[in-house]
Amino acid sequence: MSSIQAEMNIRKAKQADAPRIAMLCGQLGYPATAKEMAVRLKRALKEKNSVCLVAETKEDGVIGWIHASVRPLLEVDRRANVDGLVVDDKVQGQGAGARLLDAAEKWARTRGCVGMSVRSNVIRDSAHRFYLKHGYEHYKTQKAFRKAL
Repeated sequence: MSSIQAEMNIRKAKQADAPRIAMLCGQLGYPATAKEMAVRLKRALKEKNSVCLVAETKEDGVIGWIHASVRPLLEVDRRANVDGLVVDDKVQGQGAGARLLDAAEKWARTRGCVGMSVRSNVIRDSAHRFYLKHGYEHYKTQKAFRKAL
């Protein structure tokens, strides 16, 4: 176990984590201000069928986060979705992502889920390797569509 894993704590996110979560979103390519994130996080923390967890160390504070949710689907058995996962560039590869993913999977099992899904941008080769290493399989390629309301 690396030294960062030994000192790492996984816990539910709290409102005070918004600035650090916003900074990490920027590393992922989704810039957000601390104020914007505070609003988003407040909403996310109120959702009964989702969880937002953070990995933290005493030295660095929050070094990663994962957001997962369960949505009732008709076409497949109950499963959870990894809506977002990011670990600080400075500590990637040291186990934080694996610990966050494991914690989200445990949370999903307590919600009656029989599986987890995740979508990852085609350009994120290291993320693809990460999910494959942790037992996920690439089962389809699709296009994503969006519409502003």
